[in-house]
Amino acid sequence: MLNFGVILAAVLVYGGVHSALASFWVKRRAQARFGSSTDRWFRFVYNLIAALSLLPVLALPVILEDQPLYQIPWPWRALTLIGQAFAVLALMVGVLQTGVWSFLGLRQLLYGPEAGKNTLVIGGLYRWVRHPLYSASLGFVWLMPSMSLNLLALNLGISFYILVGSILEERKLEAEFGEAYSAYQHRTAMLIPFLRFPNLGSRSKSG
Repeated sequence: MLNFGVILAAVLVYGGVHSALASFWVKRRAQARFGSSTDRWFRFVYNLIAALSLLPVLALPVILEDQPLYQIPWPWRALTLIGQAFAVLALMVGVLQTGVWSFLGLRQLLYGPEAGKNTLVIGGLYRWVRHPLYSASLGFVWLMPSMSLNLLALNLGISFYILVGSILEERKLEAEFGEAYSAYQHRTAMLIPFLRFPNLGSRSKSG
């Protein structure tokens, strides 16, 4: 169980740092330190740091002693693999909808911040859920045909991070797009199509 706690803590620390780096506060601090050029490289550097820092977290379940929990037998195993394939496809489509190069930060880096200016995407996958990339990620990790104690810790940490991250992202999107995003919130599910919850990411009018 010690390894379980280590992996879970590593994911949560990663999620906390990742969310902090994505905050408006950090970006404003970077702008104050480096000037207007920050908008050009910020997203690319953010993505690079996020990707490199994720590697040791993903390595922990592999290198630490583990204990198997279950294996889904055939033919049901095939259904989980098909589901994971659809999840990967949804991730790719979702990124394409928002613009691959802007998503990576390369367009801003090469052509300036205006080239990667955000627009509110509400069609395609975004018609069904507000965060299809998060939904697809949850589908992928929980459709694993084999589960171990280490993998369970990783999945729980990722799921918690996705939930908290989506709430924080909601607040950023509300601040960026205002009433247009609020209206989108009211008519579109957050993570699971047709399953509506209170808008956890929404700031109260009095706040």
